[in-house]
Amino acid sequence: MLALVPPPLACGAPHRRSPRPGRAAYCSSLREIRQAPELLQSLPAIREAKRVVLVRHGQSTWNEEGRIQGSSDLSVLTPKGESQAETSRQMLLTDSFDVCFTSPLIRSKRTAEIIWGPRQEEMIPEPDLREIDLYSFQVSILPDRCVFLPLVLPRRWASALILNLSTPIQGLLKYEGKQKFGDAYRQWQKDAANFSIDGHYPVRELWDRAESCWSKILAHEGKSVLVVAHNAVNQALVATAIGLGTQYFRILLQSNCGVSVIDFTPKPRGGPPHICINRLNQTPNSPVAPGTSGGRKTRNRIILVCHGTTQSNTEVFANMGYESMNMLGIIQSQKTAELLLDLKIDCIACSPRVASVDTAMSISEVQEAADCLGADCMPRYVEVKKMVDLEVEPAFQQAQKNSTGSLVVHPGWLDGFDHLSLTDIWKQTKKAWYSLLQELLNESEPERNLVVVGHPALHIALIAQCLNLTMEWMGSFHLDAGSVSVIDFPDGPTGRGIVRCINYTAHLGRWSIPVTRSTAYDEEF
Repeated sequence: MLALVPPPLACGAPHRRSPRPGRAAYCSSLREIRQAPELLQSLPAIREAKRVVLVRHGQSTWNEEGRIQGSSDLSVLTPKGESQAETSRQMLLTDSFDVCFTSPLIRSKRTAEIIWGPRQEEMIPEPDLREIDLYSFQVSILPDRCVFLPLVLPRRWASALILNLSTPIQGLLKYEGKQKFGDAYRQWQKDAANFSIDGHYPVRELWDRAESCWSKILAHEGKSVLVVAHNAVNQALVATAIGLGTQYFRILLQSNCGVSVIDFTPKPRGGPPHICINRLNQTPNSPVAPGTSGGRKTRNRIILVCHGTTQSNTEVFANMGYESMNMLGIIQSQKTAELLLDLKIDCIACSPRVASVDTAMSISEVQEAADCLGADCMPRYVEVKKMVDLEVEPAFQQAQKNSTGSLVVHPGWLDGFDHLSLTDIWKQTKKAWYSLLQELLNESEPERNLVVVGHPALHIALIAQCLNLTMEWMGSFHLDAGSVSVIDFPDGPTGRGIVRCINYTAHLGRWSIPVTRSTAYDEEF
């Protein structure tokens, strides 16, 4: 086995890749997100609609041991990781894929093999889908040795050093990173976008690779594509797809075997396609289970719940909000209440409209009856607050009056609204978002979980508010009736929100739309 160290760069200057002609101007700070998404994208035009399903590999041995993996290829799936991959296989079993792109690293390739199963379509190993290159961070520093095992070797490493191969090679444990790298490790934790090591900026290089991957994936003729890769590279793929920069690293979570779905729709006049995140990080495990966000324990959480289906969810919006849920919607609200059963909910905020109030009451009643269901021995009283700022339906009713056709729910459907209607929704949800953060902020209760129930468009706007985007990004997200989206605040309500999942519907079982089924203009649903 080769053990390699990179030669020093000329003049000791830190390496930074020069932007390629036509490359997206990725934002270096959240305050710079002020352009429409299509102005920040540099993806190629496509002729036909394409759906891409991203999956992170299952738990690996180094995940389990808390080691920094990077692009090293020395870990394999644990039994738990194999089981997670099998669950993902079953979730995607009935879905049709034309091709599978996979990272060549063992943990990812094995996950892809399990999910792909007996399918005969081709599997394409793509080196640029390997995990982020962390150089000396991803290996233990042995006496007189520095071992780095990348999958693809840069040309300047041709003069590699062959070291004593009898010494075991181990990934760097996280506590070792703190001890050995000090300030550099702290920068990696706090400011990864500007983190540099061994003359490289790993996150910036990763964003370049993600853009290169999209060019290859979109150039393939397949309409339904499976991509199996890693945590950081999948984050970069999601972010670069909608034009977000390196400051969004660790903001859009990718859990082991988490599934994310992105829809690409060609534009009539050509140019980069319209891109919509159909769902983010749908996992084999519950999205509200206790855990960490980006390696940090979360104490505050906002759970965005879309109310159950009404007749207006699939038809025009003339009476939206004034009618109660249909039978499917009632089942969906009960399934959501069951999903949240083991979570201690401190407050439920909802739109005053009937479907939202009924969904909120279903969740509240199950929480209060938790002792009867065996979750714990004490009934829970959960306050339900009706907030006018969460009522976005009037803007849609006005938009319907101004529209010459029918407005139906499909991925990217918000793009069909006029600018004035979207502006009204945006201003209203901005006020609502600050009110929700104040509700979450409670010094007497450092750990709080706030459930917000409303129309899918409300939650799309709230997600964009959380990410500090502009209203032009609202068409970049899609939510289904009965879905759940989760935002964590590991640094408290005054810190940045981390999106754990978007449009989670696994809890709905047969009462949800399948993961990869196109919902555009589908009257059956």
